[in-house]
Amino acid sequence: MQFSHKNRLTISKTLLILLPLCLFSYLFFFSSNSDLQPLFNDSSCNIPTKTVLNSSLQQKEDLRIFIGILTVPHLHERRHLLRLVYALQVRSLATAKVDVRFVFCRSMNEEQMIFLKLEIMQHNDIIILDCSENLNDGKTYTYFSSLPSMLGEEDNSRPYDYVIKTDDDAYFHLDNLAKFLKDKPRKDLYYGMELGCVGAQIACGANNTFMAGFGYVLSWDLVEWIAESEIARNNKIGLEDVMLGKWLNEANKGKNRYNGFPNQFYDYKGDSPDDYFRRELVDTTVAVHKLKTNLHWARTLNYFNVTHGLKPSKLYNNLLYNFFIFTWKLHCQLGECQVKFEIRTSLDI
Repeated sequence: MQFSHKNRLTISKTLLILLPLCLFSYLFFFSSNSDLQPLFNDSSCNIPTKTVLNSSLQQKEDLRIFIGILTVPHLHERRHLLRLVYALQVRSLATAKVDVRFVFCRSMNEEQMIFLKLEIMQHNDIIILDCSENLNDGKTYTYFSSLPSMLGEEDNSRPYDYVIKTDDDAYFHLDNLAKFLKDKPRKDLYYGMELGCVGAQIACGANNTFMAGFGYVLSWDLVEWIAESEIARNNKIGLEDVMLGKWLNEANKGKNRYNGFPNQFYDYKGDSPDDYFRRELVDTTVAVHKLKTNLHWARTLNYFNVTHGLKPSKLYNNLLYNFFIFTWKLHCQLGECQVKFEIRTSLDI
């Protein structure tokens, strides 16, 4: 069969129209059908999970932050939650490099040792210090004093601008943290929820204040100073947050001191009784403390809309359906009792 020149031009024009349409249809079908995507691209298989708590190396690193979460070996479930919480935040950071590690002392039983080895092999996000597990007997000192030798660069350049010590019942909002720190001094900085030493019934230097131990930020030069300081080495036993404040105060360090209470650093309120340090969640949060239960975490993460990127899928659409939860409380005062009803939706949890 022969085609004329006119027929060939017609076919060419037809192909020019149909090919883009076919390509668009193909891309639309696979990008919108999330049920089929795992069949073709399972990121959990292709990307090493040990980098999950490290921010992308391709982004512009205007700010470098190291977060050490001081915890204990048996809290496997909490570490799993925290890995998810911080990995999802790290992915979306545009101008900050944030690395998160879990920090232990070497003392652990056989079961814990084997399980931690598995976590290290899978995630590579664990630091084990040369100390016995403790709260106020020097673990915080060992953490800070060990970092320069662990993380220091061969050319003596600073590997991070800031180092954070935090606990496993505190949540850091990384975007708000990065926005606050981006224009702050990179030296002699001490940032957290400031408390008075008088309230702690201990003398901690001329400044007479310290940052609450659930989470605070030090510039890298202060971490290097702690590693070399006789003041810190000789005063490492005691309430860890008070002692750190004492070191800095006695040495006239941490002059760039920022108090984040009450709108950036505070304790989670939830259903707890009123307390001076407990606050309702606010959008300006940098760190919120006392997330003692999974429900506290769920409500906090929901407030900050952490799961807003979840795409609809036939595999789990029933999870997205809204439902109502009814609760009631009995309040009694001076012999009179009242029943208080509360209605919440599943989206409020």
